[in-house]
This record gives sequence, structure tokens and C-alpha cells, in this order.
Amino acid sequence: MELTPTTPAALLNAFRTQNPTSPRLSWYGPDSERVELSGRVLDNWIAKTANYLVDELDAEPGTLIALDLPLHWRSMVWLLASWAVGATVISTSAPESTTPDPFPSADIVATADPAAMNERLAEAKPAPLIIAVALPALQMRWLGELPPRTLDYSGDVRAHGDVFFADADPEPSDIAWQHDETTMTYDQVIAASAEAPQRVLLEAREGWAAVVRSAVETWAAGGSVVLLDPSVAATERLRSSENITA
Repeated sequence: MELTPTTPAALLNAFRTQNPTSPRLSWYGPDSERVELSGRVLDNWIAKTANYLVDELDAEPGTLIALDLPLHWRSMVWLLASWAVGATVISTSAPESTTPDPFPSADIVATADPAAMNERLAEAKPAPLIIAVALPALQMRWLGELPPRTLDYSGDVRAHGDVFFADADPEPSDIAWQHDETTMTYDQVIAASAEAPQRVLLEAREGWAAVVRSAVETWAAGGSVVLLDPSVAATERLRSSENITA
């Protein structure tokens, strides 16, 4: 009998051991982009990203990683990889209007707009490491010139290992996620899961808090997620073609 994952580490293990060839995350993006990640492929992306965080950026339990990214399959990979490392993830629904700004306190900032982020963090002491994340699936590197002190995630991540083993695990009471006014510890990340696997439709317009909680709950139950960019309509045709059950 397969045990339901209760920690992020156990969830990542489930991706590669429980029906690893079945879809776990499908993404519909702008310009008719569709990306489907099986459990094995999702785990591979998470492992490469976690190894990148550790090997290139010296991430470890307690490192503050801020995500200046839209809800996207890549931002979900970053979230799960950061948890694999034992880091604390910072995100916000309205990064440009949040007061006080949480990003200058981060050690690492992953962003889809490195020029704006460099300007935003120009006065931060010490300055966070800024990582440019290209969102299109077929974009193998950042296109265009990168600002100073900025690294290219998409161009560098593929060189890293396909399997990740953490050097140290976070304590259950360590902070896993800070989103706006909500704080979640590692023992709260997977609070409950559905009773049976579902194919769940989630829309990015619902916001980080709703999408992340629903996705983690679905994955813990052995299900899969279809995530839609705000530009993509949740039509009956899409629901039918993706075999949505919830």
C-alpha cells in the first residue's frame, strides 16, 4: 500500500516512484503553449533546480528565496525545488505595492523581469542574488543582455544533476512559505489530501494561495494538476480533452 506523502521530501519521492510516467502537471500558456510533465519529468526538473540552488547559489535550509514570477509551471518547479533544499520561499500577490517590500531581505530572487528587479533592489545591502527565469518552454537561455549581478537559470540549470539528495532537512517548525500575511511551516505544507486521485483544473487567476494549496493537496493524493494561464479560458472542450474530474 502506498503511503500518502506528508512532507515535501516525501512528495518529491512520490513523483518518481508512484506511477512516474503518468501526468502530474500540465500547463496551458499564452500562444497555445502546452507543457505536460509526468511525475518523473517533474521530479527531474525539481532535482535539477534544487541542485542548481545548492551548487551555484549556496542555498540551504533557512535560505530566503523570493519568487518574482507569475503562476506558471516553472514557478511551481522553483517552489518545490526550494522546499527540497529546505529554504523559505517568499511570494506576494502584489509585489509592486507591498509595504514593506519583502524582496530586499531575500538571499535569492528568481524573476522573469531581471532589469526591473535590479532597479528595485539597487539599494539593498547586502544585495540578493538575482536569477533570470525565461518562461517559454522552448527558450533554452535568457534572450538579450542580462543586467550586472544576474545569472541565467534557463541557460545553466540543464547542466545539473537529475537526482537531488538534501545535505540537511529542515525542521518541521521551519518556515516553508511566506505569502503576503500568511506563514506556513514545513509540517503545514501538506495538511491534508483528497481521498482519491483527481485530475484537477486550476487557474492562475485564482492566485498563489489557492493554487499552491490545491496543487499540493492533489499531488499528495496521487492526482494531477492542469494549470491555466490567465489568458486561457477554462472551456468545456479543454475540460473534456484533459479528462478533468475536479
